[in-house]
Amino acid sequence: MMIVLKDRPLIVQSDLIVLLDESKPLATQAREKLILFTDAVKRAGSVHTYRMTALSLWNAAAAGITADDIILWLTELGQYELPFQTEASIRKLIGRYGKLRITLDDDKLLLQGDSSIMAELSLYPSIMKWIVNCLDPMVWELQNSCRGFFKQELTRLGYPVIDLAGYHIGEMLSVKLRTTSARNRKFELRDYQQAAVDLFYKEGTVQGGSGVIVLPCGAGKTIVGIAALTRLSSATLILTSNSTSVKQWKDELLDKTTLTDSDVGQYCGALKQVRPVTIATYTILTHRKSKEGLFSHMKLFSERDWGLIIYDEVHLLPAPVFRMTADIQATRRLGLTATLVREDGCAEDVYSLIGPKQFDMQWKAAEAGLHIAAVACTEIRVPLLKEKQPLYKESTARAKLRLAAENPRKIEVVKELLRKHAGKPTLIIGQYLKQLHEVAEALGAPLLTGEIPQKERQQLYDRFISGDISVLIVSKVANFAVDLPDASVAIQLSGSFGSRQEEAQRIGRLLRPKGESNYAWFYTLVTDETKETEFAMRRQLFMLEQGYHYDRQIISDRSMCAEECAEEAAAL
Repeated sequence: MMIVLKDRPLIVQSDLIVLLDESKPLATQAREKLILFTDAVKRAGSVHTYRMTALSLWNAAAAGITADDIILWLTELGQYELPFQTEASIRKLIGRYGKLRITLDDDKLLLQGDSSIMAELSLYPSIMKWIVNCLDPMVWELQNSCRGFFKQELTRLGYPVIDLAGYHIGEMLSVKLRTTSARNRKFELRDYQQAAVDLFYKEGTVQGGSGVIVLPCGAGKTIVGIAALTRLSSATLILTSNSTSVKQWKDELLDKTTLTDSDVGQYCGALKQVRPVTIATYTILTHRKSKEGLFSHMKLFSERDWGLIIYDEVHLLPAPVFRMTADIQATRRLGLTATLVREDGCAEDVYSLIGPKQFDMQWKAAEAGLHIAAVACTEIRVPLLKEKQPLYKESTARAKLRLAAENPRKIEVVKELLRKHAGKPTLIIGQYLKQLHEVAEALGAPLLTGEIPQKERQQLYDRFISGDISVLIVSKVANFAVDLPDASVAIQLSGSFGSRQEEAQRIGRLLRPKGESNYAWFYTLVTDETKETEFAMRRQLFMLEQGYHYDRQIISDRSMCAEECAEEAAAL
């Protein structure tokens, strides 16, 4: 079939915005290219909006994609001639990648670059304050203490820099990967896990040792971190999102490496163990007694001579940890995440302080390789309870969203879904504690929230994993880094406004491989004709760009009334 210009799926604008019409031929191929060098912004019907940014183009360049590649794709898939301004901007931004380098020579920290770029930088006081000496037009000596802060400022100004100053080895650690796990199972790295570790390490070069690995939930990010640790064989600090994850990291380390219990410390809650491998939470690092007080546990960064710091769920990295990371650029740093989407605008700090994206596996590629489960996503639109409609109309925007999120009619839909998937391990996930308590009472199911002590949380997780309970209601505490491998169904009652990151993480709870069936179901319940529908569309954006599709079911007010009347009659 010949594709004429008007049938091509892309419209490229001069402001670096790209529109993808999903109804056109070649739309799937176009989306697969776009996610390599753009950020998804929004969707309206069949039209998806993407934006090319300096960061998205630099990450593409770090992966070996050239300006010519991008221009060719946009030209071949675009309905109109590529705007001159767009081509010029792409060439300018990608052209800056690799032109600036930080090196170390005889203990002197140096900035090296093309004389034209160095001349541009000389106009910025925020750059020149870090310069000790201009050795020549292409080489400047920097203050030794400025490595991280200098990279942050360069990134902010639109100048990427490749850090070739190298890393210190750190405290040596004798550790190897097992070929048979402690649980007596055969263990070896999958091909893509090995590739991710190789790209991070870059053996024989000074460029390896910092960067981010992006893998779908369930594809083994923890294994990649463990393999990097054994490759470097040095003392390692692992930072993660919660106490449950700390325990899971320790279990995996003891299962898949030659480390012993005395080698691995947990630094969270009542435990403050600092050992050759220490696992801590972001929460404890950022704890302080008052808003103006000191972060007393930040000293953990200097408790040992760490050779590697692993930032699990790096997209959650809090600002105080960024500041500490700026001071330790001589230590190798590995970020792990399922999505580099940040809702707080701090993606530039991840790039400059942790490092560029080194490896990115698309979710559908992982599914095709049977590395994660296939998941069917469904949005169910539920009518608002009639008694709530007048209150909804009179409420503020924020109150409207909460009223819609806590729509009592969602409980009946949950019951129906549990009947449909009877016996399957099911998570019911929500944002608001009042709503979760009501659902727990209506279903007679256990509820896990931040109010529950860590020991009891772990007991509930263990009972769910063992099959002792088939339905578990969870709050935001289960969004991240919680390994519930047998969960097959997730029902989302409510979420954090339009968080794409949260949607991906919640679906991620279902993606562990499940043997022969290897299939799971995700339902998101949305109150129809309310603000919640707008936020739902935004939440789904990341998954849509990864190639997933949301079926939509609309439940009418009439059908809900009929079901409710039938239940009342049955009760009588």
